[in-house]
Amino acid sequence: MGGRQVLAARRLMAESLDGELPEHVRLLAARSVVAELGSPDRLLELTAELASGEGDPHGCARLSYRHVLGFDKLLLIDGGPHHMLRAHLWHPGRGAVGKEDIHNHRSSLASSVVRGRLAMELYAPRGDGGIEADRYQESLADDGSADWLLERTGPARLHLTQVAEYAAGSTYALPAHTLHRAWCDAAEPTVTLFLETGSGRRRHTDVFTAAGPHPGAVPKVPMDVDDYVSELAALAELLRSS
Repeated sequence: MGGRQVLAARRLMAESLDGELPEHVRLLAARSVVAELGSPDRLLELTAELASGEGDPHGCARLSYRHVLGFDKLLLIDGGPHHMLRAHLWHPGRGAVGKEDIHNHRSSLASSVVRGRLAMELYAPRGDGGIEADRYQESLADDGSADWLLERTGPARLHLTQVAEYAAGSTYALPAHTLHRAWCDAAEPTVTLFLETGSGRRRHTDVFTAAGPHPGAVPKVPMDVDDYVSELAALAELLRSS
């Protein structure tokens, strides 16, 4: 289902990522995919096509939302259990940008910075020293709401292992378990193309915070179709003006 750009993106992901691949091979392939699909002209064509109603606007809107950390998560292509291609639109000054909790993901990921600049820190657990944090296990509610559920599992200490900046045109890839946090590091909106991939999604993620206790549940409010299509159109216009 979809127009020419949607079908081409689906085909590229399937040809590059389907099948049982060693993780390092999958990460390299995923990075290559987001580099190709995340070129400004290619992403503009894809988002403009989706904004016209191609693809699956109803299904993708249900899995798109405005994140509490200040960016919009727009699902572009739902590749079933194996591949999810999203555009992230980061808004400077909105939400808690720059104060993201340290976390990992359910699947391996790759991302391309299409516009603006992203900063990232990587962390690893350690027995002493480092940063004191509370550890939570995050899962999704099974009541149909898809809210995030957070269960505190105890104290932890983390060690900062890497600090990086990614300018427009940069790509990176991370295994699912990698602890990190990222934020918009530019005065203008930042656009990233984000791909989650892998045949074995983890049932939960790990979240570490030094900012005090979290509530037991964080609501996730999906976009309606009109908002989703409007956000795609705005993203296409932003890319067109870059």
